[in-house]
Amino acid sequence: MEDRTLLQNMRQTPTLSTPALVVSKLVMTILPIAQIAIGGIYLNNCPQERYIPIYLLVSGAFASALAVLSCLPCSKESEEGGQSPLSSFCAAWNSLVSLFLFCWFIAGNVWIYSIYPANYDATKPPYCDKTLYMFAFWTTTLVYIFIGALFVGGCCVLIVMCLCGRDGPSTDDV
Repeated sequence: MEDRTLLQNMRQTPTLSTPALVVSKLVMTILPIAQIAIGGIYLNNCPQERYIPIYLLVSGAFASALAVLSCLPCSKESEEGGQSPLSSFCAAWNSLVSLFLFCWFIAGNVWIYSIYPANYDATKPPYCDKTLYMFAFWTTTLVYIFIGALFVGGCCVLIVMCLCGRDGPSTDDV
């Protein structure tokens, strides 16, 4: 009897409904909008590390650009059957912005974590506004928590697939 894995048994990947896509897009744009707002409001309130509000502004703007790009019909093929110029442009733009955001995230980590714990007392310069710093600190830390949760979840899925992927004992086990 042939050994079939769980992946081979799957016929097609599930797709999200339109309302689910709209809700997921809205949720994914809340953080970038908050980053732009907090970065703009507290732009000059962190002399201890002046790049933290700039980091929030730029991160929010580029993440918003990625969210807008994901709403465009970039995956449509041209009538000749190949990739359309819009599709190629979208793929290149998406890759460049993602690479930039990754590098910008690393820079933001340096700026945020290098002054931990920040001085919140404005009477003792250099200081950093507590709301600004805590927002930047926790949004950056939440990215690591999210990546860790994805990693643990992925490992759990792989373990379940290994345990449940067999139909029965293999002839190789004897």
